[in-house]
Amino acid sequence: MNLIRKITNSHTEQDEEFVVSMKKILSYRPRTLEFYKEAFTHSSMKELNKNGFSMNYERLEFLGDAVLGSVIANYLFKKIPKGDEGYLTQMRSKIVSREHLNELGKDLDLIKFVRSAIPKSNFGENIHGNLFEALIGAIHSDRGYAFTEKFIYRFVIEPYVDIERLEGKITSYKSVLIEWSQKNKKKLRYNVYEDTGNDVLKHFSVKLLVNDQIVSKGRATSKKKAEEIASKRAYYKFQNEIAV
Repeated sequence: MNLIRKITNSHTEQDEEFVVSMKKILSYRPRTLEFYKEAFTHSSMKELNKNGFSMNYERLEFLGDAVLGSVIANYLFKKIPKGDEGYLTQMRSKIVSREHLNELGKDLDLIKFVRSAIPKSNFGENIHGNLFEALIGAIHSDRGYAFTEKFIYRFVIEPYVDIERLEGKITSYKSVLIEWSQKNKKKLRYNVYEDTGNDVLKHFSVKLLVNDQIVSKGRATSKKKAEEIASKRAYYKFQNEIAV
């Protein structure tokens, strides 16, 4: 008890506010605060830990991604005993999709905890999902697998995982369009070009052509995102013809 009191008293007032915020999310008080502080430290801060190694959320993000995938895989393995490897892999991909993780990060408003040397307005959309995975990595480092599994069940599986709904969820509109165009012998082409304009971050625009006719456009901070946006718009334009 004295040791716990000593550690608590060594925190700064700012640290204590951070601890309280983490406790609201986690439902428990962090044991090793450094893990959670690292989970919200951007690489632009160029900070080093006590061992002289770079300290930012990227390593914890890597760990969190692996733990999240493991927990989801275990859940699906038990939940769907008849599912083969391909089916289970597809379902896991839908649950841990970047779009879904970004939504989870936004729901928890994790970006407000980030310490960065660059404006938060310069961050891409994926920062939300990256922080969510980093938080999972911090929980695992602080409390172990069992605690992390409970967190994932509470914030990912119980509120969001509906097997029947996920079966019909499209994770890649581009893949659907490519399959549809091949089956129907249609010529599909993506014209991508850099379109930064007045934006601080580099942007790309894409024109999606079907049989040499422009059917949709997309713009985002990466070629992949821009293509997916254009693909999604094209999908809804042709959805009566596309069998998923």
